[in-house]
This record gives sequence, C-alpha cells and structure tokens, in this order.
Amino acid sequence: MIQIHATKKLLAKMPAQTKPGAEDILAAPQSKLGSWHANLLTIQRRNCLLFVHDQTRFPLFIPALTKPDLANIDWCFEDVLMNTLLKCNATEKQRITAAALLQPLAFVGGTDRSVLGTLNRTAQDIEHSIYFDSLDVAELTGYSLSAWMAQRPCMVKNSKDFIMPGKAFLAMLDDLHPGKKPTGRKKAEQEPLPDNVVMLDLFRDDNEEQ
Repeated sequence: MIQIHATKKLLAKMPAQTKPGAEDILAAPQSKLGSWHANLLTIQRRNCLLFVHDQTRFPLFIPALTKPDLANIDWCFEDVLMNTLLKCNATEKQRITAAALLQPLAFVGGTDRSVLGTLNRTAQDIEHSIYFDSLDVAELTGYSLSAWMAQRPCMVKNSKDFIMPGKAFLAMLDDLHPGKKPTGRKKAEQEPLPDNVVMLDLFRDDNEEQ
C-alpha cells in the first residue's frame, strides 16, 4: 500500500474503495516508495491531481481527470510515474525498481505542513506555466510538466540545504534496487582484477582519505 495524505478537498472526491479504514492501513504492508501528499486542482475548469513525494518532493501532475479516472487512480498514478521517470532520464534499473514497488494507493488524511507548502508552491508554478505557455490542460499528459517541476530546487523542513526532487528520487530508487552491490575496497578484495585494470572506486576512496 502507498499512503497518499490527501487534502479534505481531494478526500471528498475520491471513491470509497480508495479510502481504507485505519485497521486496513495498519495491517497492509507499506511500499518502500514511501508516502505522498496530494491535492485536487481546478485548472481551466478541469479537475487535475498533483502528488508530491514526502521524502524527496518529487512531483506528479495528472491533468484533466474524469470520474472514471478517479475510480482507476492506481493505473493513472503508475502511468504518470513511469512516464515522468522516462522524461527524467531514469535508467532501466531505476524504472524497474519503481515498477516493482508500486502498490495500491490508499488516500488518508493527516497532512504535513512542510509538504503541503511544497505542494502549494508546485501547484502555483504549474498554473503559471500553463497560463504563460498558453497550454490546453485537456491536451496535456502531465509527463513533461512533472519532469520539469522535478528539476526545481525545494526546501525541506529541518534542512538548511535545497534538494533537487528529480535527483533525490532517482537516488532513492538506486538505494532501493534489490540488486545493489557493495562498492569500494570490499568489492576489490572479493573480485580480483588484472593488473592493467584501474579501480575507480579505490581511486576515489584514496583521494577522500587524503
């Protein structure tokens, strides 16, 4: 299960099957993709959905939603996530990792002020971009706009540094990849290489120690 902390406006629109009870949420295994926040936007009199990943602030924008789309929101989320990753130049391993960790969405209450702040700023930037470029929301897929928003720096609570949502989300997928192998000296000891092969990881480690 992927928890989506939705605003009251969005929760009121979501079908009952997407809003499990507290006991169901506690009993269900949670996806390692982590939780998200989401809000319903009205742009050009069309319902649009904006997701922001809690940890990395990675955004996903789904324009021109219909009632059938809301009932099939798991597919819509998977579609925009995988295609946005393509637009962000995600590697095949990163895309495979994301796809393997997808689970049904569970829309719940309980929002975080910091993530809501990012959600609201992203929504304003999306609306401005659509207006400035004279885009028709009904003709958008949301992939390119999501990827573009992922390149904007964001502030995170209790951190003095900005984070780049796209880069942070891809790094998280790298960490979650099941086939991730150890690097550095330990790998060199396990897999001896010919004398004419230079181990870049060892070179980096030696420089860091100086």
